[in-house]
Amino acid sequence: MQAYVYKSQRKADTFVYLAARDDFARLPEPLRTQLGPLGFVLEVALTPERKLAREDVEVVRNNLAARGFHIQFPPQVVPGERADG
Repeated sequence: MQAYVYKSQRKADTFVYLAARDDFARLPEPLRTQLGPLGFVLEVALTPERKLAREDVEVVRNNLAARGFHIQFPPQVVPGERADG
C-alpha cells in the first residue's frame, strides 16, 4: 500500500498520510481548515514489515483503507518528561 505524506504548514509536527496523492477532498473541511496548507514530504510503501518513527504501520494502513487518510499528531509531552525521550 502506497501512502503520500504531507506536513501541515500551520500545526507543528502534524502530518497527513493520504491513500492517493493530493486527494485532499478526503479530509473533512474543518480538519483541512485547521491544518492549513499541506506540503508534500514523501511517498512511502506501507508494508506490514515497515517501521514508522511515531506511528503503528497497521493503524495507518487501516485508516487509509477505511477513510483514505491518517493524521499523525505531535507526540504528547508528559509533565516531568523531556519531549525528546
